[in-house]
Amino acid sequence: SLHDALPIYELLAEVKKKFEVDFEDIRIGDIKLSLLKIVNLENYIDKLADEVKDGEKLKLPFWAKIWPTSLLLSYVLLKLPIQEGDKLLEIGAGMGLCGLVAAKLGFKVVISDIENDALLISQINVLKNGLKDVAKVQRVDFTKDRLEMGFSYIIGSEVLYKQEHFRPLVKFFLNHLKEKDSYRIPKFIDDMSDKIFSHAKKINIPFSESSDILENRNRIPNNYGLKSAR
Repeated sequence: SLHDALPIYELLAEVKKKFEVDFEDIRIGDIKLSLLKIVNLENYIDKLADEVKDGEKLKLPFWAKIWPTSLLLSYVLLKLPIQEGDKLLEIGAGMGLCGLVAAKLGFKVVISDIENDALLISQINVLKNGLKDVAKVQRVDFTKDRLEMGFSYIIGSEVLYKQEHFRPLVKFFLNHLKEKDSYRIPKFIDDMSDKIFSHAKKINIPFSESSDILENRNRIPNNYGLKSAR
């Protein structure tokens, strides 16, 4: 990451040039984290909309929100078996919540996204929570990048929006997961998991469905809007 060597106060100064931000305390089971997030996200989106020129498409900052599925996935991580040296990659990490939880649990973690602002805020969150020795922030595009390492787990939430990304994601799994006997896709909210299961079946990849996500619905605070996401 371009931000690895910089102290947190310099990174914060850089973020504040663009966003109004503040830290929020989040608890996942016994794990306590402090995450930097954008204050008044709606106002920021309105500002982006005002700056869009005629003929341009508004690019929404999906990375800038802690999605309900990220909280649910964080609870799933509490149940993952872990062995010494296990590595975990979070794709489409946004602000890095799930990767931070994994780092707290003892995994060696790579927190990744394709948005520079997301990477900057994730690096701040790594430093804020004292995880710089176990969590690395890196730009990764799973549709085309290949990394020089394998992982025991690859996790992500709200990362599939386009059908043309299904095949690249499956290929990314094949190239980077150490154990290739089965891949677990949580079934949640919409039919995206059905589509990727169908695609995996066509190319003989053994996916299995996980119900862990659904089991943790009742742990999500109402202010994260889980009901509206159904």
